[in-house]
Amino acid sequence: MKSQHFFKKYTTVLLAACFLMIGNLSAQTVDQSTPDGLIKSVVSDVMTSVKSDPEIQKGNIPRIVDLVEKKIVPYTDMRRTTEMAMGPNWKKASSEQQTQLVNEFKNLLIRTYSGALSQLRDQTIQFKPLRAAPDDKEVIVKTVVIGRGDPVPLDYRLEKTPDGWKVYDMNIMGVWLVEAYRNQFANQISQNGIEGLVKFLQDRNKQLAAAKSAS
Repeated sequence: MKSQHFFKKYTTVLLAACFLMIGNLSAQTVDQSTPDGLIKSVVSDVMTSVKSDPEIQKGNIPRIVDLVEKKIVPYTDMRRTTEMAMGPNWKKASSEQQTQLVNEFKNLLIRTYSGALSQLRDQTIQFKPLRAAPDDKEVIVKTVVIGRGDPVPLDYRLEKTPDGWKVYDMNIMGVWLVEAYRNQFANQISQNGIEGLVKFLQDRNKQLAAAKSAS
């Protein structure tokens, strides 16, 4: 649970997750030709959008969810993120279950971490030099979030796809998003099977939706 606290507190710049977007920019204007170019474009766009939208700063959940769906989700590979979080159990799921798991996990991440976006104020992002060869298909983009407290390392794991670079995992203070959920998913499956995990995610999303509506 400690690792999930880190993600909830610091996922203000992505998700990116990881892990995980359209204010004044459209999806077509985001630079997907290089991994660091993608992260810089997305982070800049999201931070500008949040800081210029009073409703998001007030914690307007529908507005935040819309921002995430448009400005972040198109540049992530949620299927791969879900597959990695599932581990060997992924192949045990039917095609229909895999689709359900991807959708429910995406919604869980959005609902769990979207509130962190409303906390964006004076943070800035420092990008470390990209260490990758021109023909690399997977890379890690390292950044540091600078705010009022201690600097927070935030790294993005990306893969090169036919549609450009996409994020499929993110690391906050040494904890990868995929790893943070892998044990939880495995425990649910061991107790209730694949269908039990689907139901767990569905129920959790309903609880989060109800809590947001009541707040």
